[in-house]
Amino acid sequence: MWQQLDALLRRIERGGIGKLTGDEIAELGRFYRAATSDLAYAQGRGFDRSLIEYLNRCVARAHAQVYARAPESSFARIADFYGRIFPQEFRRSAPYIAICTAITVACAVVAYVLVRNYPADVYALLPKMLVPETIRRSLHDSNFAVSADFAPAMSTAIITNNIKVAIVAFAGSITLGILTIYIIAFNGLMLGGLGALFTNAGFGLDFWATVAPHGVIELTAIQIAGASGLLIAAGIVYPGRLRRRDAIVRNARRAGTLILGVASMLIVAGTIEAFFSPRRLPVPIRIAFGLVTALTLLLYFTGAGRGGERTETGARP
Repeated sequence: MWQQLDALLRRIERGGIGKLTGDEIAELGRFYRAATSDLAYAQGRGFDRSLIEYLNRCVARAHAQVYARAPESSFARIADFYGRIFPQEFRRSAPYIAICTAITVACAVVAYVLVRNYPADVYALLPKMLVPETIRRSLHDSNFAVSADFAPAMSTAIITNNIKVAIVAFAGSITLGILTIYIIAFNGLMLGGLGALFTNAGFGLDFWATVAPHGVIELTAIQIAGASGLLIAAGIVYPGRLRRRDAIVRNARRAGTLILGVASMLIVAGTIEAFFSPRRLPVPIRIAFGLVTALTLLLYFTGAGRGGERTETGARP
């Protein structure tokens, strides 16, 4: 019987358990249970050491096959990440996301109020390349338009900024979160400052309607990227009951989950920005689209992956 178990295990190790028939799989379970019982009996009666070692190896090999989990398909792993892992980590990291959101909102409000009352202050808040020189009414519709010379630069600046903000916000953890906070604050200043400029020119509603379709996802992704940077910084500054190295490794894994989700969100936002936002649809439609994306994100992050959520001890959440 031991030889039969060994022969089955050799076949599995060469070609996988799929090479066995249904009857052979049943025999594998029966032989494993018998070998386990024989091993316990041999150890209790003090049988020859070489026999015990042989049985121990057989039982260990069989155990690995009998209790091996079926490999998940790539689709199953992707579905598990977006259906459970990412939204669960979002909720666990909610305090850090809230900090980044608060910084963004505060800076946006300050910039908006300043530029609305003192338009020239926009140059003190933002680089000149981000400030349109001319904001005029389009010849083709009632929407705002920037000068033809500035449009390519503005488009490139927006795309580059989104990528830079996410990467720098994440990498800012090496500065104990200082760079992360700076880039999050700058993003808020840019949003509020440009919003005020277009509002001063009479196109405020159209500006926010243009930002809304892709901006809800984009801005949420940036806050999550910032939270990933703060999460790693927290492992450095406050490791809790863990060793600092262990806290950093644990938080880095969590941050990696967040940043992978952020990459996907920015792809979705970029797709919307490329194919929907330029269509210059009526303001109510664009705002409604933004509201739908906001509601979708809210339902996803609050509802997906509920049940079986884990909490880890040793450091702050």
